[in-house]
Amino acid sequence: MGCMDQGAALSSEARQSAQRLALPALLQARAARDGDAPLFSDRRTRWSAAQALEIAARRAGSLAAQGIRRGDRVALLCSNRSEFMEIVLGCGWLGAVVVPINTASRGMQLEHILANSGARLLVAETQLVSAVYALDAARVALESIWLIDSHEDGEADEIARRTASPVQRQTLPPLAEPIAAADLGDGDPLAILYTSGTSGLSKGVICPHAQFFWWARYTAANLGVVRGDVLYTCLPLFHTNALNAFFQALTYDAELVADRRFSASGFFNALIETNATVTYVLGAMVPILLGRAATAQERAHRVRIALAPGVPGHFQQAFTDRCGIALLDGYGSTETNFVLGGGIDEQRPGLMGKLAAGFDARVVDENDHPLPDGVAGELIVRSDTPFAFASGYFGMPDKTVEAWRNLWFHTGDRVVREADGYYRFVDRLKDAIRRRGENISSYEVEQVLLSHPAVETAAVFAVQSEFAEDEVMASLVLREGALLEALELIRFCEPRLPYFAVPRFLDFVGDLPRTENGKIQKYKLRERGITATAWDLEKSGYKLKRS
Repeated sequence: MGCMDQGAALSSEARQSAQRLALPALLQARAARDGDAPLFSDRRTRWSAAQALEIAARRAGSLAAQGIRRGDRVALLCSNRSEFMEIVLGCGWLGAVVVPINTASRGMQLEHILANSGARLLVAETQLVSAVYALDAARVALESIWLIDSHEDGEADEIARRTASPVQRQTLPPLAEPIAAADLGDGDPLAILYTSGTSGLSKGVICPHAQFFWWARYTAANLGVVRGDVLYTCLPLFHTNALNAFFQALTYDAELVADRRFSASGFFNALIETNATVTYVLGAMVPILLGRAATAQERAHRVRIALAPGVPGHFQQAFTDRCGIALLDGYGSTETNFVLGGGIDEQRPGLMGKLAAGFDARVVDENDHPLPDGVAGELIVRSDTPFAFASGYFGMPDKTVEAWRNLWFHTGDRVVREADGYYRFVDRLKDAIRRRGENISSYEVEQVLLSHPAVETAAVFAVQSEFAEDEVMASLVLREGALLEALELIRFCEPRLPYFAVPRFLDFVGDLPRTENGKIQKYKLRERGITATAWDLEKSGYKLKRS
């Protein structure tokens, strides 16, 4: 074989290998292995692997009939239900890019996501879509909205009928005739997942097909997922964690059961009812569950292990002893993968684990110079495998270059590498807040606070909660002569922010600490913490609406 012929053969082989990591090929391979085995359930609807394959091809057909083409973005505002996965599969089959949106998004954040992504079509549950109608239609590219009629909120449906909007609306169309899968490679984008900005607006993380495949491989390997496992999640599918769980089920011949939401009182009953063997929790969920009175249901399930990033070390063994579920820690982000971790036998409470094969990591100073073991610095990471990480931030080339400078992804997290190779999380360098598993941009919260006519200056920052995670606190300076009650400001924020981003603590002050050039010194506010004058939403008795 000549050099050119050999090169062509290698190129063809590489192309075929890349195609095997794209969603259409994964669906076809799973259906070929065992098409009748269950793959996905939302506890109301259940699909086998063969049915999921058919749904992908037919939902792609209905998207194509709407005029959606390869590379177009399709926004998705939907809770955990089968229609969510229908749209993901249809987009993945067609070569379109799905843009899942946090169902709590409101106002400026929601408008930015729709405008930045350039989504032409929005698929939304009827009871959620009123937040979209409240936006300035001229600022977004939406042409059509498909409404998922949940039959749960007649008021929202009435709002949809009464609201004047140039955007066409229709009920989610039925599945169309199947179409052929797009010719996709491992680097083609499957989703854009918006993660909160640290000093600006939310960034759309471009997640290629292969990133989800490798997320599934690394996560499932660490969890020990095997054929026939039932994976149960009550975490939202619009986040990496739960969406990754679907790909674990797909590639490891398991089933994913996606429940509507987390319920502390119903969690263990749900594990029993779904016959789950593996589950997923966030750091704050474990102390909440341990804070309840023990019940027989806590030991009546089949779950052997849970992916549990960020659970404080002193809770881990207590939870396992009480509930019989081993907790697996690790480290990853929407932009990266399961970079740090290991199997359950490699776990050490309070540590994130060791570097996984296929990745590289360094702890560095502010100039990216490596620091010795035992010294805290920023964690930077990279992958040896093509497209195991995100491809950048959509429509934000400057932010992409900044985050991937020197060809390493800069996590913004401050960590220590121990002498034995284990990594310990210290804190976040970025000006972001993580509350109840949600990333919150202090910038976005500040913009809402500053839009109130009585507020002159606002600084939003994290303070420690009783659940070992962050709470949102705001220090505010009012305009001269203005009067403002704390609860009035909370009610102002409520329709403009996701419920989890509404500040818990408000502190009205005369001035804020600043640098010589006038910049607010947030580190001083964080060091000060919850002041004696701070107003506490939790103690006020007022309950935020969560829809």
